[in-house]
Amino acid sequence: MRNKLKCVVVDDEPMAREIIESYIAKTPYLKLIKSCKNASEAILFQQENIVDLFFLDINMPEITGLSLAKIINQKAKIIFTTAYREYAIDGFNLNVVDYLLKPISFDRFLQAVQKVSSSEITENNADFMFVRADRKMVKIDFDAILYIESLSDYVKIFTSEKTVITRETITNLEEKLPAKLFLRIHRSYIVSLNNISSYTNEFIEVYQKALPISRSYKESVLQKLAEV
Repeated sequence: MRNKLKCVVVDDEPMAREIIESYIAKTPYLKLIKSCKNASEAILFQQENIVDLFFLDINMPEITGLSLAKIINQKAKIIFTTAYREYAIDGFNLNVVDYLLKPISFDRFLQAVQKVSSSEITENNADFMFVRADRKMVKIDFDAILYIESLSDYVKIFTSEKTVITRETITNLEEKLPAKLFLRIHRSYIVSLNNISSYTNEFIEVYQKALPISRSYKESVLQKLAEV
């Protein structure tokens, strides 16, 4: 199983720290290892500890979040948190993961950390992913997925045990899935290769459900199936 991402919160406002701390506590793949009230405290902590992800306030006394971002370990990911929109350009010039404008909602927080978690899943070859559903992050094992269906503004993930509904786009989900196990057959469908029971030039059958192969995907789909 993938290790949790070790997180450090740096903000001179106690309430702002508490909000991010609570969000981290509600996210299964994150672990808070330190909460700092200034940049100096964060620098000292990082010298003796491994940090995967920093949540940095930008407008802090003495050493700003922008200055701190330039001197912390380059392997650590950074998400800026600030009440000042004008710092956005400077933040993105430092190649940070995301820039969160206060007040920060939990949904927006999850959007940002998903960018980090997606890359971590790829790097660690995990056999599962987390998706946002019912106001929490739900773990889904890749080998349990039968197929995925996109329906206007939400996506249904059909597994052997349940159906999970998420607001993520099917394209975002496709990026999280290992290509050797899944196949996009239509703008609205992704299927598990291991769960295909039969197919024709027009349809793929998964657990007695016939899913259409669209014209734009037909050539690549049939080529992939011929190689399996």
